[in-house]
Amino acid sequence: MQKLHELYSGKAKSVFETDETDRLILLFRDDTSAFDGKKVQQLAGKGKVNNLFNAFVMEKLEEAGIPTHLDRVLNDTETLVKRLDMIPVECVVRNITAGSICRRLGVPEGMELNPPTFEFFLKDDERGDPMINEFHIRSFGWAEPEHVEKMKALTFAVNDVLKDLFLSGNMLLVDYKLEFGVYKGEVILGDEFTADGCRLWDKDTREKLDKDRFRQDLGDVVESYHEVARRLGVDIH
Repeated sequence: MQKLHELYSGKAKSVFETDETDRLILLFRDDTSAFDGKKVQQLAGKGKVNNLFNAFVMEKLEEAGIPTHLDRVLNDTETLVKRLDMIPVECVVRNITAGSICRRLGVPEGMELNPPTFEFFLKDDERGDPMINEFHIRSFGWAEPEHVEKMKALTFAVNDVLKDLFLSGNMLLVDYKLEFGVYKGEVILGDEFTADGCRLWDKDTREKLDKDRFRQDLGDVVESYHEVARRLGVDIH
């Protein structure tokens, strides 16, 4: 398998084509951004911890019967994945109020949500990833109706697995976003699951262990990512 030219460069990852038409390489970079790219910084070691942590989570989800695009880790910062036809919709589940839902609805941070909320957002950085609903998705043809239902089902299945996983490390899974794509006719989980795309709090102190440390200038961002990995037994050598 040979790495070819760069296909896409995002805020924290780059995607490369390979000589296998149905495989891509994800490169996790040290770049960190927030507020739609208005705040950007390089944090040494972040790419490595995110790459290895993402593989750990994807493997746990696969073990639970949730299909993902993970193939195998290639090195500290690169992972081989299946090439998906990505759906331009983000699926967000919130177990506890934090972030934009507090601003939008005027609710305080830290409210436990039972049942959890589910929201769709259009993946469009230029427009700030606007919130959308199923009618938008169907009217504009962003996904087939059966794919929408599958994305919802898989997103809640991920919640069941990961809430317990993080609780085993004395952490609360506050919220997270997922992206999906179609591979050989099947909707499967793509992109990544790292502390960049979710909120994690210490269960006892509610200390923030995720990218909010960067957004809110709390410091020790990469150190916190390592702490999350350590609590779950992930080997970040």
